[in-house]
Amino acid sequence: QPQVAESGGDLVQPGGSLRLSCVAKQLQLTYYAIGWFRQAPGKEREGVSCIDSSGSITNYAESVKGRFTISRDSAKNMVHLQMNSLGPEDTAVYFCAAGLNFRCGTDEDARFLQFWGQGTPVTVSS
Repeated sequence: QPQVAESGGDLVQPGGSLRLSCVAKQLQLTYYAIGWFRQAPGKEREGVSCIDSSGSITNYAESVKGRFTISRDSAKNMVHLQMNSLGPEDTAVYFCAAGLNFRCGTDEDARFLQFWGQGTPVTVSS
């Protein structure tokens, strides 16, 4: 069954960095737009970043612009989220999701994301 899964979450000190990865099983990610989302305790899920299927369009939430970078590794069928200058406000469970018709950079309707991972926890604390 096609699925995506996240990895790379960890406990990191403020100011530190992490790289999250989204890996697919029975799914060719180059055909899919990918979105990264996060959900902090007691808060609603929020979009963090996305990349279109070609890799030419990316988008970021204002809160992470300049600190996070999304990229594709097509050879490994993975999408990465490089997170730098992490702060306690970045503490959350991070999810990746894949969608054939998800339009990164335009309406970004999450209903078009067909496959969701289980999430990987990121904790930023000293």
